[in-house]
Amino acid sequence: MAPSAIFASEQPPLLLADGAALEVISDAVDKVNKLKGLSSPIAAYDSESKFDVAKDKASFRQYETACERVRDFYSEQHARQTVEHNLRMRAHFFDPKRKREEMTIWQAMERLNTLIDDSDPDTDLSQIQHLLQSAEAIRRDGKPRWMQVTGLVHDLGKLMLFFKGCSTGQWDVVGDTFPVGCKWDEKCVFAEAFGQNPDREHPIYGTKNGIYTPGKGIDQFMMSWGHDEFLYLVLKDQSVLPREALAMIRYHSFYPWHHEGAYKEFMAAGDEVLLRAVQAFNPYDLYSKTDEEPDVEKMKPYYMELIDEFFPQKVLKW
Repeated sequence: MAPSAIFASEQPPLLLADGAALEVISDAVDKVNKLKGLSSPIAAYDSESKFDVAKDKASFRQYETACERVRDFYSEQHARQTVEHNLRMRAHFFDPKRKREEMTIWQAMERLNTLIDDSDPDTDLSQIQHLLQSAEAIRRDGKPRWMQVTGLVHDLGKLMLFFKGCSTGQWDVVGDTFPVGCKWDEKCVFAEAFGQNPDREHPIYGTKNGIYTPGKGIDQFMMSWGHDEFLYLVLKDQSVLPREALAMIRYHSFYPWHHEGAYKEFMAAGDEVLLRAVQAFNPYDLYSKTDEEPDVEKMKPYYMELIDEFFPQKVLKW
């Protein structure tokens, strides 16, 4: 896809059938072996992961050799994630006239199960299976219950594909995230594609700090619109998840920060805790993917208990 073609016409709203295309790309970034056995003691949430010690991590997130559809995806994402687009999507999310669908967490997982994600080169499993693999890996390493349920729900923001006006295409649902409103760091994946973004020439948005202040904290960032930010906005007032869990959800795709060390000059006191939390979660998102299908019905009773514990209102407004 030529970047110039991206702006030739706006994409029509996504149809349910496009869900299959979504997971083809998400399935095109992390391929691995089976989950390991259970460990009984409760481990600190930021202790080193154990399930993935025998896995070859060099085969994951190999974007330089990624298939053409992943390159095309990031060319479009980087060209279209502008400040104007992000302000418009947030205005729609918070619009009191927007009819928000109501679902339980498990109902949301079942609905998400039809989707496939275009930014991920690594697995052919459905979304619900990936969520269960992430949660089971966290559980088997003996991590706290709140982190297990975070693994279970972390990708439910992809449901935005189903909600009118909440997304325009795959490019503003999945993929790595980054702040908009300042110059993009060269450590962003396929950073050269930002050359087609109109904010590049903006007198403020195109500068190093842009609309942000160094040392003021990462929560000042307007993160590129996608499933991470959408789910964070849904859950922050409709759960009893701790701050670390919400950071895992909001920033798990912010690879330039938690994996490449970019944007750290904007961090404030206390942000180190959030960074450790996201880094602790990352292996369970990235390396837990395997082609072995989890037994959904067998696992369901355990995870229904966790859902009831951390989402006491049961039915959420999406």
